[in-house]
Amino acid sequence: MKPSRVKPVIKKEFRQILRDKRSLGVLLVLPAFLILLIGYALNFDVKHVSVIVFDQDRTPESRAFVRSFTMSEYFDVNYYSQEYETVNTLLNTGKASAAIVIPPNFSEELYAGRTVPLQILIDGANANSATTILGYVNAITETYSANVSTMMLTKIGQTFSPPIDLRPRIWYNSELSSSKYLLPGLIAMILMLSAVVSTSLSVVREKERGTMEQLTVSPLQTIEIIIGKTIPYLLISLVGSVIILLIGYALFDVTVRGSIIWLYVGITLFLFCALGQGLLISSISPTQQVAFMISVFSSLLPTFMLSGFIFPIRSMPVVLQWISNVVPTKYFLVIARSVMLKGTEPHVYWEQLLFLGIFAFITLAVSAVRLLKSKTV
Repeated sequence: MKPSRVKPVIKKEFRQILRDKRSLGVLLVLPAFLILLIGYALNFDVKHVSVIVFDQDRTPESRAFVRSFTMSEYFDVNYYSQEYETVNTLLNTGKASAAIVIPPNFSEELYAGRTVPLQILIDGANANSATTILGYVNAITETYSANVSTMMLTKIGQTFSPPIDLRPRIWYNSELSSSKYLLPGLIAMILMLSAVVSTSLSVVREKERGTMEQLTVSPLQTIEIIIGKTIPYLLISLVGSVIILLIGYALFDVTVRGSIIWLYVGITLFLFCALGQGLLISSISPTQQVAFMISVFSSLLPTFMLSGFIFPIRSMPVVLQWISNVVPTKYFLVIARSVMLKGTEPHVYWEQLLFLGIFAFITLAVSAVRLLKSKTV
């Protein structure tokens, strides 16, 4: 391999990218647009849940219980009703996601020291949100109950001391912000999609124009053609990753706690995987339309469904867990989350780095073999 022969191919590819606004947009504009769109839209934080209150007691104690919900950022009491039918209507129409039904003897039972049956209705159409809401309700109710018990014991000169004093401490994402959890996955999804699509379309476009045949019959070696084709997209994708990280820091307060160098080692290997996949797709695609469909299907769906980006891999059926082992994004996510959220050192994720290197080598090697066959035909 001679660098002097690779350099003209790289320059030619850069000129084509700069002239083709669509390719440049896919590599630079699309990542920024997607991180803004998905970063705000894809949010698992459940806050400001609309609540209707059916208070049949209407005492200071019942109002204090309701106030314990309104003081939380998770609930907004938007409706009050004196009819159970209204509760059903608002839950059915989706105007309220939860209802608090306080019995008429609420305060009386509290002061008598008896357990008060209290009904909380939750819209379970969205199971994930309903589970989260139920957890919030239980926590607020337990806190209120403990405060009432403490107050009543204080009145008779006793103190309330729970048998267990739980002091939880959450590491790496203390605010439990879904944005911080999702951003590494968004980086992976966007880089994979843009790199695979742009590379596959570029090569197929040259095949349609007949310029790819000129390269294959030229004195250039196969490895020189592949390097000349991938380096421009690698460099531009790296610039796109910088843009994504800057947007993540500016808008979502996501910082890189670990080594930025090791993060970019992982990003570079991951991009080689994506570029190799794009070249492989281009070698089997007769048209740009076919290349685009295969690129989107093979990059977006595995990244979204089988990498651990959204759904935990351990919760998947065994067959899907096996399939996930050949999804590069699964390994890149371990690296990105380890570096960005935990700040860990390479000894934690060296196996993931190794797999990305092996996957990149295999895809690029297969692409080289197919290109070599086309040179000998």
